[in-house]
Amino acid sequence: MDSHNILVVAGAILLFGLLSRRLENSMLTPPLLFTGLGLFVGMDSIGLLDLHVDDHAVHLIAEVTLILVLFGDASRIDLGALKREIGLPIRLLFVSMPLTITLGGALALGLFPQLSVWEALLVGAILAPTDAALGQAVVSAKAVPQRIRQALNVESGLNDGIAVPVVLVFLFLSGSEVGDRQTGAEWLAFAAKQVVLGPLVGIGVGVLGGVLLTRGQKRQWMSGSLERLMGLLFAVMAFTGAEQIGGNGFIAAFAAGLTLGNVARDVCSPLYEFLEAEGQLLMLLVFLLFGVTMAWPALAAASLPIALYAAASLTLVRMLPVAASMIGSGLRLPSMAFLGWFGPRGLASILFVIVVVNEGMLANANLVFAIVVTTVLASIASHGVTAAPLAAKYGRMVARKRDTCGAELASVAEHPLRTYCQSNQTNKGTPHAE
Repeated sequence: MDSHNILVVAGAILLFGLLSRRLENSMLTPPLLFTGLGLFVGMDSIGLLDLHVDDHAVHLIAEVTLILVLFGDASRIDLGALKREIGLPIRLLFVSMPLTITLGGALALGLFPQLSVWEALLVGAILAPTDAALGQAVVSAKAVPQRIRQALNVESGLNDGIAVPVVLVFLFLSGSEVGDRQTGAEWLAFAAKQVVLGPLVGIGVGVLGGVLLTRGQKRQWMSGSLERLMGLLFAVMAFTGAEQIGGNGFIAAFAAGLTLGNVARDVCSPLYEFLEAEGQLLMLLVFLLFGVTMAWPALAAASLPIALYAAASLTLVRMLPVAASMIGSGLRLPSMAFLGWFGPRGLASILFVIVVVNEGMLANANLVFAIVVTTVLASIASHGVTAAPLAAKYGRMVARKRDTCGAELASVAEHPLRTYCQSNQTNKGTPHAE
């Protein structure tokens, strides 16, 4: 990236920083703004930035961002708290997500017969993770019940890490059909090695890092500035350590963050501050580069089947599995629809498709690229614009229910799943779920 490109990017981030507080809770979300800016400056007639999707700088930024996102998200997960409020996240992660991948793969195979089964499932897996950053107004809106917000937040934090091995397995199986460089059994053995060794290295780095960080802070060995850097170092150590022995670095980074955050949670605050700032910067860069380098090629390759897939991916492919996963939960239809709609596709899908395309293993890489990027573009626009107004509308609905039901719904903001309301003598004792 030359000095001209750096100047344009720095100027865009500076301008956003100056206006960031005024833009909070507006429809102009950071992903929407920076993707739109990227689309604008990436136009041939404008030509302010000259980058390509396979540029080393873009690949490096995407890789580092994914490492930090996985590590940072995992480090904030409190396993103890998660166990106490596990109902909705478990349903979203282990019922809805597999159904979403399967349904997304089946739809891709139906609309794009040139894809192999593994390539179609790869598309479904790449687009399964959600990104809370695209609907930040939802997860930060106090009017939205805490349990609903927490479910979306935990789902977004965990599903990218869960998706990594699934994406890798489908990528390897897709690649084994191209060029026959290795047998399918060898690809599966390689994938298994990555999935097993990655977590082992990550857990080791997390435990060692937690011990060193705790002792260093207690004995006051570290300065404050270097203390904040430890999260970056642990994430990089986990990634590179796993890669050195044949494990998957992304899985290792996630496992390291999860382990560190739970063995040394009391001393992790400086790490969180650094990771939040660096993660925000890298996220803005990724969405800007996404608009510059990826959006225009995808739009040029867009077709009616791709547009139909993008629309269905954000609606039926997401909302039907969410509804199915909530059977028996006591959740009302409006809340199911709310959870189902706010499954935006963003950062993880962008980073996965960059890694997949750069591997050069797919026979239909260009088509996979176009499907994923078009879907993410549609999500950035639709979820960014609807996050604030729909969160407010849903919050008003909850407030009206609380006013109607009185004291028995006083705790609905904290516990919206099962609440009881005596609207009249006839239905006394009938459960009403949020």
